[in-house]
Amino acid sequence: MIVYIIIIMDRGNSVENQEIRFVDRVFRLLEHVTYRRADTAADKQAIFRMRHAAYARAGTIEPGPSGLFSDAFDETDNAWLIGVRLDGDLASALRLHVSASLAAPLPVANTFPDVIRPLLRSRRTIIDATRFVAKLEFSQRYSEIPYLTLRASFMAGEFFDADFITAACLVEHQAFYRRMFGGVPWCEPQPYPNFKRPMALIGHDCRTLKNSTLDRYPFFASTASERETLFSRSSNHVGDMFEAIGRPAESEVGA
Repeated sequence: MIVYIIIIMDRGNSVENQEIRFVDRVFRLLEHVTYRRADTAADKQAIFRMRHAAYARAGTIEPGPSGLFSDAFDETDNAWLIGVRLDGDLASALRLHVSASLAAPLPVANTFPDVIRPLLRSRRTIIDATRFVAKLEFSQRYSEIPYLTLRASFMAGEFFDADFITAACLVEHQAFYRRMFGGVPWCEPQPYPNFKRPMALIGHDCRTLKNSTLDRYPFFASTASERETLFSRSSNHVGDMFEAIGRPAESEVGA
C-alpha cells in the first residue's frame, strides 16, 4: 500500500513538472515573439496568404487561384488582424472582432444569432476570435504556437474589459479550447460561411475564469503598453475606439 501511494504521488509530481516545463518553454519562446496589428495592405496580404495555405492544407476550403483567403469581415471597423512574428518572421495569425452592440458586427453573430445577439442587446462586450492559422514549419516545430497566438485574445479581453471570448472552431478542436481556457460549447455545430465543414461555438466567461486561467497559463498576462500598442486602434479604423466597437463613450477601456 505504501509503495502504491508513492507511485501515485510520483505520477502527480510528474504531471505537475510537465506543466511547469511547458510554461517555462512558452515564456522562453515569448521572448522571441512580437505581436503586430496588420494595418497595411502588405501585412494583410501576408496573413491572407497564410490563411489560404493553412485552410487548403486542412481541406477546409477549396484552393483558389489567388492564393489568398479573406472575407468582408476583414474590412470592418471593429476588426483586428494580428500577426504573430517569431524572430521577425510571420509564424501565425488571428483575427479578432470586438463588439458591445448589434451595430458592431461579429462573424459568429451571423451563424449563431440566437446565442450572440441577446448578449449584444444587453450591452455585453464580446471578443470573437476567428481565422486562427499558423505556418506549417512553425506549428510543426513549436507546440507552443497555438498558446502564443491565442494570447492576443486575452490581451484584447483585458484591454476592452470583455465579458466573453468566443471562437468558432471545428468540432474536433473543441477539446483544445476547453483545455486551454475552460471554453464550453454554447450550441450545436452549424454550417459556417466559406467553409466546407460545420463549426462549433465555444464560449469563455472572462470574469469567472480570469484568475484560474492566469494561474494555469501565466504567460497570458500582458502589460498595459503591450495592449495599448495592439488595440488603441483597429486594422481599419483610426477614429474613436468606442464608436468602432459600439460601446457608449463613457465606458472605459485600456485598464
